[in-house]
Amino acid sequence: MQLEHHFEVPASRAETWARFNDLEQVVPCFPGASLTEVDGDEFTGTVKVKLGPISLQYNGSGRYLQRDEDAGRIVIEASGKDRRGNGNAGATVTAVLTEAGEGTAVDVVTEMDIGGKPAQFGRGMIQSISNKMLDKFLACIREKMAAAS
Repeated sequence: MQLEHHFEVPASRAETWARFNDLEQVVPCFPGASLTEVDGDEFTGTVKVKLGPISLQYNGSGRYLQRDEDAGRIVIEASGKDRRGNGNAGATVTAVLTEAGEGTAVDVVTEMDIGGKPAQFGRGMIQSISNKMLDKFLACIREKMAAAS
Protein backbone atom coordinates (compact mmCIF):
# COMPACT_ATOMS: atom_id res chain seq x y z
CA MET A 1 0.00 0.00 0.00
CA GLN A 2 1.32 3.44 -0.87
CA LEU A 3 0.53 6.56 1.16
CA GLU A 4 1.43 10.04 -0.04
CA HIS A 5 1.64 13.27 1.94
CA HIS A 6 2.69 16.82 1.14
CA PHE A 7 3.24 19.55 3.72
CA GLU A 8 5.27 22.67 4.37
CA VAL A 9 7.25 23.74 7.41
CA PRO A 10 8.20 27.33 8.30
CA ALA A 11 11.96 26.81 8.22
CA SER A 12 14.77 26.89 5.71
CA ARG A 13 15.63 23.74 3.80
CA ALA A 14 18.93 23.46 5.70
CA GLU A 15 17.17 23.73 9.09
CA THR A 16 14.47 21.27 8.02
CA TRP A 17 17.13 18.84 6.77
CA ALA A 18 18.98 19.02 10.09
CA ARG A 19 15.77 18.52 12.09
CA PHE A 20 14.55 15.57 10.00
CA ASN A 21 17.93 13.86 10.34
CA ASP A 22 17.88 14.14 14.14
CA LEU A 23 15.77 11.17 15.20
CA GLU A 24 15.84 12.23 18.85
CA GLN A 25 14.04 15.44 17.82
CA VAL A 26 11.69 13.93 15.21
CA VAL A 27 10.50 10.65 16.78
CA PRO A 28 8.88 12.23 19.89
CA CYS A 29 6.68 14.26 17.51
CA PHE A 30 5.26 11.11 15.94
CA PRO A 31 2.15 10.11 17.95
CA GLY A 32 2.70 6.91 19.93
CA ALA A 33 6.36 6.54 18.95
CA SER A 34 9.37 6.26 21.19
CA LEU A 35 13.00 5.77 20.33
CA THR A 36 14.93 3.07 22.17
CA GLU A 37 18.37 3.33 20.59
CA VAL A 38 20.21 5.08 17.77
CA ASP A 39 23.44 3.67 16.40
CA GLY A 40 24.67 5.55 13.34
CA ASP A 41 22.13 5.01 10.56
CA GLU A 42 20.24 2.32 12.51
CA PHE A 43 17.64 2.69 15.26
CA THR A 44 15.14 0.74 17.36
CA GLY A 45 11.91 1.80 19.01
CA THR A 46 8.21 1.26 19.53
CA VAL A 47 5.05 2.65 17.96
CA LYS A 48 1.55 2.43 19.46
CA VAL A 49 -1.33 2.69 16.99
CA LYS A 50 -5.08 2.28 17.35
CA LEU A 51 -6.58 0.86 14.18
CA GLY A 52 -10.34 0.62 14.57
CA PRO A 53 -10.99 -1.71 17.53
CA ILE A 54 -7.41 -3.01 17.59
CA SER A 55 -4.66 -1.42 19.68
CA LEU A 56 -1.22 -2.30 18.40
CA GLN A 57 2.24 -1.83 19.82
CA TYR A 58 4.98 -2.50 17.33
CA ASN A 59 8.52 -3.16 18.50
CA GLY A 60 10.92 -2.73 15.66
CA SER A 61 13.94 -1.35 14.00
CA GLY A 62 14.86 0.82 11.08
CA ARG A 63 17.70 2.34 9.19
CA TYR A 64 18.47 5.13 6.82
CA LEU A 65 18.93 3.75 3.31
CA GLN A 66 19.82 7.13 1.82
CA ARG A 67 20.62 10.64 3.02
CA ASP A 68 21.38 12.91 0.06
CA GLU A 69 21.51 16.47 1.36
CA ASP A 70 22.14 18.01 -2.08
CA ALA A 71 18.98 16.38 -3.46
CA GLY A 72 17.10 16.87 -0.17
CA ARG A 73 16.21 13.17 -0.19
CA ILE A 74 15.90 10.88 2.84
CA VAL A 75 14.94 7.20 2.59
CA ILE A 76 14.21 5.18 5.73
CA GLU A 77 13.29 1.51 5.98
CA ALA A 78 11.57 0.22 9.13
CA SER A 79 9.80 -2.93 10.29
CA GLY A 80 8.23 -4.22 13.45
CA LYS A 81 6.05 -6.85 15.06
CA ASP A 82 3.08 -6.28 17.33
CA ARG A 83 3.97 -7.40 20.83
CA ARG A 84 0.62 -9.21 21.19
CA GLY A 85 1.09 -11.17 17.98
CA ASN A 86 -1.55 -9.27 15.99
CA GLY A 87 0.72 -8.85 12.99
CA ASN A 88 3.70 -7.13 11.55
CA ALA A 89 4.37 -4.05 9.48
CA GLY A 90 7.12 -2.77 7.28
CA ALA A 91 7.57 0.55 5.56
CA THR A 92 9.95 2.37 3.29
CA VAL A 93 9.57 6.12 3.67
CA THR A 94 10.99 8.54 1.12
CA ALA A 95 10.97 12.25 1.94
CA VAL A 96 12.06 14.96 -0.48
CA LEU A 97 12.65 18.50 0.80
CA THR A 98 12.46 21.49 -1.54
CA GLU A 99 12.55 25.22 -0.94
CA ALA A 100 9.09 26.79 -0.94
CA GLY A 101 9.07 30.56 -0.48
CA GLU A 102 10.34 31.22 3.04
CA GLY A 103 9.81 27.64 4.15
CA THR A 104 10.35 24.09 3.00
CA ALA A 105 7.98 21.77 1.16
CA VAL A 106 8.19 18.11 2.11
CA ASP A 107 6.82 15.34 -0.08
CA VAL A 108 6.59 11.95 1.61
CA VAL A 109 5.83 8.63 -0.06
CA THR A 110 5.39 5.62 2.22
CA GLU A 111 5.38 2.10 0.83
CA MET A 112 3.71 0.10 3.58
CA ASP A 113 3.25 -3.65 3.99
CA ILE A 114 0.89 -4.70 6.78
CA GLY A 115 0.25 -8.29 7.87
CA GLY A 116 -1.97 -10.00 10.41
CA LYS A 117 -5.18 -8.54 11.87
CA PRO A 118 -4.49 -4.94 10.78
CA ALA A 119 -4.43 -6.09 7.14
CA GLN A 120 -8.22 -6.56 7.30
CA PHE A 121 -8.74 -2.80 7.41
CA GLY A 122 -9.02 -1.03 4.10
CA ARG A 123 -6.68 1.51 2.61
CA GLY A 124 -9.20 4.28 3.35
CA MET A 125 -9.13 3.70 7.11
CA ILE A 126 -5.34 3.37 7.18
CA GLN A 127 -4.96 6.57 5.10
CA SER A 128 -7.36 8.40 7.45
CA ILE A 129 -5.43 7.34 10.55
CA SER A 130 -2.16 8.19 8.80
CA ASN A 131 -3.45 11.68 7.98
CA LYS A 132 -4.49 12.30 11.61
CA MET A 133 -1.09 11.14 12.88
CA LEU A 134 0.66 13.35 10.32
CA ASP A 135 -1.37 16.38 11.45
CA LYS A 136 -0.23 15.83 15.06
CA PHE A 137 3.35 15.25 13.91
CA LEU A 138 3.34 18.49 11.90
CA ALA A 139 1.92 20.55 14.76
CA CYS A 140 4.74 19.30 16.99
CA ILE A 141 7.48 19.85 14.37
CA ARG A 142 6.23 23.36 13.58
CA GLU A 143 6.14 24.20 17.30
CA LYS A 144 9.73 22.97 17.77
CA MET A 145 10.95 24.89 14.71
CA ALA A 146 9.20 28.08 15.81
CA ALA A 147 10.76 27.75 19.28
CA ALA A 148 14.22 27.32 17.71
CA SER A 149 13.88 30.49 15.62
